[in-house]
Amino acid sequence: MSTTTATSAAPKAQTRAASGKRNKLISEIIVNVTLALVCLIWTIPTIGLLVSSFRTRDDIISSGWWTIFPHQAFEEVERIDLGRETPLDQPITVLGQQVTDQQLRDGITLADGRQAQWYSRIQRIVSLQAQVWTTNTSFTLENYQNVLTGQQYTYTLADGTERTEQGNDMSGSFLNSLTVAIPATIIPILIAAFAAYGFAWMRFPGRGLLFAIVVALLVVPLQIALIPILRDYTSLQINGTFLALWLAHTGFGLPLATYLLYNYIAELPREIFESAFIDGATPFTVFTRLVLPLSVPALASFAIFQFLWVWNDYLVGLIFIGSTPNTQLLTMRLAEMVGSRGQDWHLLTAGAFISMLLPLIVFFSLQRFFVRGLLAGSVKDKRFNRKDAKYAMALGSGTACCAAPEGHCNVFGLPHTPRRRRYYNHRAPLRLPVRFKKKLW
Repeated sequence: MSTTTATSAAPKAQTRAASGKRNKLISEIIVNVTLALVCLIWTIPTIGLLVSSFRTRDDIISSGWWTIFPHQAFEEVERIDLGRETPLDQPITVLGQQVTDQQLRDGITLADGRQAQWYSRIQRIVSLQAQVWTTNTSFTLENYQNVLTGQQYTYTLADGTERTEQGNDMSGSFLNSLTVAIPATIIPILIAAFAAYGFAWMRFPGRGLLFAIVVALLVVPLQIALIPILRDYTSLQINGTFLALWLAHTGFGLPLATYLLYNYIAELPREIFESAFIDGATPFTVFTRLVLPLSVPALASFAIFQFLWVWNDYLVGLIFIGSTPNTQLLTMRLAEMVGSRGQDWHLLTAGAFISMLLPLIVFFSLQRFFVRGLLAGSVKDKRFNRKDAKYAMALGSGTACCAAPEGHCNVFGLPHTPRRRRYYNHRAPLRLPVRFKKKLW
């Protein structure tokens, strides 16, 4: 009886296992396909912007960027000269078919499937077009040359006349944006790193209250501080300078930077700090030679946020630095192009893609630190990676210091004095995790 039951239960277990694997595979396929579709839809505007930046002015006005793919379109195959004396207020005969002037303006399909349209209404010339498979792949680099160097460009209007206009030189605005973005990213990161280290590992009166104030500043919108800060800048006579923007972006970015770095620095193992202090390292030395190297993921993740925010900022730059040509930022230059060249999409797309090229480079270069920095403090995990072990080994513990040769106590350059040797010999060595000891010794 038991043998029969076991025999019948085995196929059921195998069926359940196969069904579970099949359901897991189906769910993975659905998730992957959904993510692929979302990514594709998300990147379609960027692809269109990139393609349009290489197209000519006439192509952008007459057709969409998707015409670079094979499609059916009408192409001219013949021209018919009706003669200048042909009246336009009467029916016009084209290949034996009566049409009107308005129909030729809009384009009309004839009996043979071809389309008739005015080529030159003044000269009474009709263009016959046939539907064929074609691609619009006439690309050019003149758009970027006009945007970056400001050279003149010539284009032809619908009536056949040519017009020459001056391009926009965006190189100065690009350098101005770099001048603002780089210091406005480095300064708040440096200040926030000092503050986060103090909140995480230093004890002083009012530490909890000050940190609560910093966290509370995260919910304060920057728009309510623009007018008071502008008045202060005007009284100090620094409004309209790069210093005003550096200070503004530093103040607006410090709360988030401090909170993000605090979560990461607070999770660093206490044993490393104790080892450094036993070796005689000062808090500043520990910060510069231990905390900063170990906090690179958090620093890089916030650097991405801060750089993108400063680079794409328009409101703060417009208020504190203005739109004068000498200090005009890239976002203001693009807004000016939209206002003055609303029909010149070939220049607008090229300028917009140039403005987004540098943020893309910054993001992809720091992408490997991005997830680690965002997850800082989310779990209580004090495991050491290979890089952490390298820095901790450089600092050393009491036992490692006593085993070092004379005059080579640690990397801080502190002398191996008899007092320090007695301290290490009579005090119990620091207890490091077993997995960490295996990496060190």
